[in-house]
Amino acid sequence: MPDDARTFLRHTLATLVYRASKTLRDAPPEFALSDAGGRPPVKILAHINDLLDWGWSMASGERKWNDSTPQSWPAECDRFYAAAKKFDDYLASGAEIACELERLFQGPIADALAHTGQLAMLRRMANAPIKGENFFKADIAAGRVGPEQTKPKVEF
Repeated sequence: MPDDARTFLRHTLATLVYRASKTLRDAPPEFALSDAGGRPPVKILAHINDLLDWGWSMASGERKWNDSTPQSWPAECDRFYAAAKKFDDYLASGAEIACELERLFQGPIADALAHTGQLAMLRRMANAPIKGENFFKADIAAGRVGPEQTKPKVEF
């Protein structure tokens, strides 16, 4: 019988990837380094990637934080999907989780969701807004954590 909490956490991770993919896809080249008075988007994305790496390390028992130096926008986008896949693969493996699943949600995943919202807001501020969407109707599935996401069903 599947672990309901683990399945829900995987769905939450897939939701993060779906939402973040909208902010990453078709971003104009100048967006990565745009300055709206805070961290530029490429630094925010690098931080999201560090959070996903940390989530995997907490789940696997390594418990290691890395504060990485941002790479190029395309490299950080690739890193995002690789980190999400590594984390999801571990959750899907059935291997023992070395910490409470609730803490994985409240720490790295919730923080990454908040920063995804920042990227969406910064896209709008950089005159490269993404369309709003009824996420309730979105086709999001645990395990779908790559750049190929289903098309939105209801955008506005």
